[in-house]
Amino acid sequence: MVPISPPSGRPRLLFLSQTLPYPPDGGVKIRTFNILRLLARTFDIKALCFYRTKGGLLKTDVREAVRGLSDLADVETFPIPQEQSRTRLLWDHSRSLVQQRAYTVFSYQSREFERRLRDLLQREPFDLVHADSLDMSYYFPLVRGLPLVCTHHDAQSAALARRAGIESSAFRRRYVAHQARLTKEEEQRWCPLVTLNVAVSDVDAEKLRNIAPAARFTVVPNGVDTDYFRPPETAGQGDIVFVGGTTWYPNKDAMDYFTSTILPILKEKGATRRVAWVGRASPQEIDRYHREFGITLTGYVEDIRPLVHAASCYIVPIRIGGGTRVKILDAWAMGCAIVSTTIGCEGLSARDGQNILIRDDPEEFAVAVANLLADPLLRERLGQEGRRTAIAEYSWEALEPKLRSAYLALLSDRRALGTS
Repeated sequence: MVPISPPSGRPRLLFLSQTLPYPPDGGVKIRTFNILRLLARTFDIKALCFYRTKGGLLKTDVREAVRGLSDLADVETFPIPQEQSRTRLLWDHSRSLVQQRAYTVFSYQSREFERRLRDLLQREPFDLVHADSLDMSYYFPLVRGLPLVCTHHDAQSAALARRAGIESSAFRRRYVAHQARLTKEEEQRWCPLVTLNVAVSDVDAEKLRNIAPAARFTVVPNGVDTDYFRPPETAGQGDIVFVGGTTWYPNKDAMDYFTSTILPILKEKGATRRVAWVGRASPQEIDRYHREFGITLTGYVEDIRPLVHAASCYIVPIRIGGGTRVKILDAWAMGCAIVSTTIGCEGLSARDGQNILIRDDPEEFAVAVANLLADPLLRERLGQEGRRTAIAEYSWEALEPKLRSAYLALLSDRRALGTS
């Protein structure tokens, strides 16, 4: 029997998330927040969210985040267990090696979360379950009998394999490669069992289909708020900018790659400008990179727009990772002229020479940056085309119909079968 709808008459959705998506100030959190926001227009949502404390998150911050999401969902929060105990952190890694399962299978195991999930499933009727990542797979057996949608923010095993390829430490290289293999096995295990897998790009969907050919996939791209992110009234003053905190490994690697290979070439060409690296960074990192390279690491800022508007060139020297970069969507919406690596703009409608410059060789990357800094007409042309791309293809409002129809189709299938 189909669950009885709540008094609102709207279907009920259970939202399981590995992150607390407020404030929406990072790639995954931005997508998760906006997916939650769009789904809340159709569903009554109960959300169980893990939150991280490594960034200095306090209980007051968690309460404020819950209040910030209160118009979208009834949210309950849970700490990630390993962040409360170094012993638990080591135990999770040990269990991964002994049981030959991906590390993330263990890192989100929480007795408190599991008890609450079981209680909700016993007491309340739900029509659909959204898992915001395969990191939630430990809980998938508990929701059997309900349609389950799983978001893949990237093809995780492929992203880990890329990281293994550039690790300088032999031990880390072997360990990350091992985790890539274990994660691929998790994708092979769970993607076919999930009712619908949602990828953020055709590139990621194809990677995951090759791993799990029997699985059902759809693509809902990352999006951008094109009203919030708009071009500045006056052109930038010549700065170079990158947006992304050092707490995410691909961003940290991008900074090291830029400072060690690209920045010296820029200095040789006399194309030196203020370089602003916008995002979370430790005081030690802020001091070191300014002292050694003359780069300004801003630390966390609530509003990136003034810093991006001040720049004439937006760089994305990313070498590893997966999914699609929300930072490029934001930059396009703000009319920025961008230089990126191929991996940095992978999965997006990036057209070299039209809405972006794509360069993988350090020398060519530096030349492209220098050319942008010297050519205001080129900057204007790339920026205008980037803005058009953001509006036409990546506005969240434009993406809503596909998202809504995909979820509602699962409810229709379920009701046609008369399942409970």
